Amino acid sequence: QVQLVESGGGLVQAGGALRLSCAVSGRTFSQYAMGWFRQVPGKDREFVAALSRSGGITYYADSVKGRFTISRDNAKNTVWLQMNSLKPDDTAVYYCAADNPPWEWRVTATAGEYDYWGQGTQVTVSS
Repeated sequence: QVQLVESGGGLVQAGGALRLSCAVSGRTFSQYAMGWFRQVPGKDREFVAALSRSGGITYYADSVKGRFTISRDNAKNTVWLQMNSLKPDDTAVYYCAADNPPWEWRVTATAGEYDYWGQGTQVTVSS
């Protein structure tokens, strides 16, 4: 079993920044590709960013490209999402997720491909 715990959410003004963390325990962290998703009430969960097992390949949603950065430290079993230039439209519950990919470099934006999920952390961006 794999446990994921997000932290770092909060309230920030538009234009500000937040750094989300996701601590992973239970299995070998380096075997998982990692992703961040977000969800607002009444809408489907939306892909934000993904990172390959080694961290060499990243993939971003167009809506966050150039503003958000996903990174990981396999020695610390942690993945981060640095969010800059935040907008009110970024307001959501943010979830990290772990994918046990069939090959080294696979990253995916498809929520159904992920095997484990955290409980989420609220990010609110005020205008």
